[in-house]
Amino acid sequence: MDKPVELPGYQRFEFAHEGRTRTVYRKGTGPAVIVIHEMPGLHPLVLRFADRVAEAGMTVFCPSLFGEPGRPVSAGYALGELARGCVRAEFAAWATDRSSPIVDWLRALARKAHGECGGNGVGAVGMCFTGGFALAMMTDPAVVAPVLSQPSLPLPFGSQKRAAAIGASPREIACVRQRLEAEDLSIIGLRFFRDPFVPDARFKTYRTEFGTRFEAIEIDPKDAAPGPGPPHSVLTIHLNEDGPTKAAERRVIEFFRQRTGTDA
Repeated sequence: MDKPVELPGYQRFEFAHEGRTRTVYRKGTGPAVIVIHEMPGLHPLVLRFADRVAEAGMTVFCPSLFGEPGRPVSAGYALGELARGCVRAEFAAWATDRSSPIVDWLRALARKAHGECGGNGVGAVGMCFTGGFALAMMTDPAVVAPVLSQPSLPLPFGSQKRAAAIGASPREIACVRQRLEAEDLSIIGLRFFRDPFVPDARFKTYRTEFGTRFEAIEIDPKDAAPGPGPPHSVLTIHLNEDGPTKAAERRVIEFFRQRTGTDA
């Protein structure tokens, strides 16, 4: 068994639900936000974003779903974890009409976080491979502030149907739509234009399904910070400390504060 990884400034614990156990890292005080990392894992720039959420007065919960916590990004590391993620049963990498099974575990984590941290509810942000998870998590009443950052599942390549799909079942989509109206909630989606992992058709589906309740933040690739690969990771790898990406980060943190009751 691998030695548990400690992250400076974070409390580590194991969370189990219906046969799945994952490590979670926690930091801060105030209402809860679940920060779900991107490929290849819970890398330092995901933690930088989580640190900023904690500094804004919230408790961040960072589950480790794949990869090695704290390990920096490299091309080989990312490709290896992507290949493994595509075949793991926990992730519906290719399915067009359902969410990934790991979302049930994430919903349970959100309930735990809300119970411990209070507030109006829980914020949740997914990134890249996990980018759409916060949408399906919203079928649980604890989740009130979903953010979808470069949502890449189902992987869109080779299929127009997958390009337009949003990684949720019709039942989940209907539940989210009902909650958005009944509770006066909204969703934020972020991407760089021309990102092949997040095609135009996917954001068109969000707009069709959720109308004005879906706030799209779409950024010109020229405004991305240099980093591995083409512009993709809005809140982490390709975040510039000024300009549109920084404005997007500020908007997301403000959204979490407002919806969770941190500003109350």
